[in-house]
Amino acid sequence: MKLGVLNETSLDEARIALTPQTISKLIATGHEIVIESGAGKSANLSDSALRNAGASIAKTAKGTVSSVDILLAVGRPDPGILTHMKKGSAIIALLDPFDDPGFVQSCANKNIDAFAMELIPRISRAQSMDALSSQSNLAGYRAVIEAAEIYGRALPMMMTAAGTVAAAKVFVMGAGVAGLQAIATARRLGAIVSATDVRPAAKEQVASLGAKFIAVEDDEFKKAETAGGYARQMSPEYQKKQAELIATHIAKQDIVITTALIPGRAAPRLIDSKMVKSMADGSVIIDMAAERGGNCELTDPGKVVVCHGVTVAGFTNLVSRLAADSSALYGRNIAALLPLLSAENGSYSPDWEDEIVLGANVSRDGKITNENLAKALTAKTPPVKKPPAKKPASKTATKKSATKKSVSKRTTAKKPAAKRAAPKKKGS
Repeated sequence: MKLGVLNETSLDEARIALTPQTISKLIATGHEIVIESGAGKSANLSDSALRNAGASIAKTAKGTVSSVDILLAVGRPDPGILTHMKKGSAIIALLDPFDDPGFVQSCANKNIDAFAMELIPRISRAQSMDALSSQSNLAGYRAVIEAAEIYGRALPMMMTAAGTVAAAKVFVMGAGVAGLQAIATARRLGAIVSATDVRPAAKEQVASLGAKFIAVEDDEFKKAETAGGYARQMSPEYQKKQAELIATHIAKQDIVITTALIPGRAAPRLIDSKMVKSMADGSVIIDMAAERGGNCELTDPGKVVVCHGVTVAGFTNLVSRLAADSSALYGRNIAALLPLLSAENGSYSPDWEDEIVLGANVSRDGKITNENLAKALTAKTPPVKKPPAKKPASKTATKKSATKKSVSKRTTAKKPAAKRAAPKKKGS
């Protein structure tokens, strides 16, 4: 097959769909790869490095996709690129189809097969293709690193001749792949870690990493996990009891990392402004669900804000801050999927009887194939979102540092100057 890789268009995206190591392996199996010039720049991969691995370099996006069998991307590409692709070709990416069903409809209209990496079934046979897990793992690690930098104090307990530095208290909300990695990383750095999750299975996982589990463990809690391994939407009654427990616990924490996301829905609200206000000055909240509105009421997606003396970081693409490693893992996820989409002679020929192929596929032969997505489009066709702005070539190298250092303060939540000068007392 001929595979194409585009330069990602989102301003905060530094990843690339294939890296040299994966390119070499795919070339060795008979595939041909064409990559748009500059696609690897943000991940510190030059055109020459990609060319040396066996890929050819195209000067334009149109030249990249015009003859490919499969277009590979990290995020959803610009819809305009579909006009340059041949009929019967395919797209593989983290399409986020429920956020923009119109893009999938456009693929169907142009007879392009679309595969969403985030919809790959979470079964044992598909673990090597599970991009959500590979990317969330790195995101959970990065969340702790960002928190440690913003916090500005030591995480482990330190005993010195001048006195003892107390260990930081880190609370992780959500013990999925990202949360478990955040717990493990915070523990390695010496913090006192606690965690919560509505799934019963998470209790043992949290304990195995040396963290304390915090949750209301009633009958509803025991039935709070779906067959796919996701957390169920909990009842208002349970949410109230859990919120009361969390409110008491969170007031004593130095760093809180929230990870709660439900596919296709707005992020559940876990932290309100009163909880934030109860935290000590200088505390930090890293909201990993910022891209879907955030788990914290005061999160401003894409920004770092200070509210009631607490820094609330709403990073929307944490995994992109580890572009080299996350790109390498994502490329391996794609490479593991490709054999299911090709015939013995290497041509594009998906195995339409395979549950992994069927699970990831959202458009085929001019039709929407995902039942839930088709219902959403039938009920009410949402407007197609504007494509993300193209990355200016001159700003690529500085975009991450600029985003990271941009801090804005909310004037509506300011404390009187006298109070802000005196630090609040932490709970024991």
